[in-house]
Amino acid sequence: MSTQKPYVITELPLADAFLLQLPRYADERGFFAEIFRNSLMKELGLAEFVQDNLSFSHKNVLRGLHFQHPPHAQAKLVTVLQGWIQDILVDLRPSSPTYKQWYSVDLRGDSSLFSWVYVPVGFAHGFLVRSDQAIVLYKCSAYYVPAADGGIRWDDPALAIRWALTEGEQPILSHKDANLPYLSEIRNPFEGL
Repeated sequence: MSTQKPYVITELPLADAFLLQLPRYADERGFFAEIFRNSLMKELGLAEFVQDNLSFSHKNVLRGLHFQHPPHAQAKLVTVLQGWIQDILVDLRPSSPTYKQWYSVDLRGDSSLFSWVYVPVGFAHGFLVRSDQAIVLYKCSAYYVPAADGGIRWDDPALAIRWALTEGEQPILSHKDANLPYLSEIRNPFEGL
């Protein structure tokens, strides 16, 4: 009996964040993939996911950088069902060795493996759509609570995130995201993490 695991975990340079890749079985009909298994989440020691969110966006739409304040802070498991995004994680935990660092992962709906990015509690998260359209699914470990909603600006100079925009391109932002504060303008909600 094979002891090989049916998934691949790749640790990301940010503490506690990782890429989870699951097999995709393709043939002349298309493909099949088992994209979620609760027992695997337990095996990996992840919190229970209680809410699924789905977004459809056009090219150059930028969503983020979002988080929820404790006690409603969320871990997220993010994937792309269709299209291509640049996914961004920012570690906001003052006790972390990667505090105030960011990392970028390209997620594609047409890759040979089905990929999820795990975004731990205490991170800000956002993404930029690189294809004409993208459908993004993300699982959350806590319910959305409007009063706990928070975020930081996508172009915060203290973070200097290199978004995959070509020279002269501007992201398409919601009014809310365009007016998020800089990190220096907020009290860090993850001081205890």
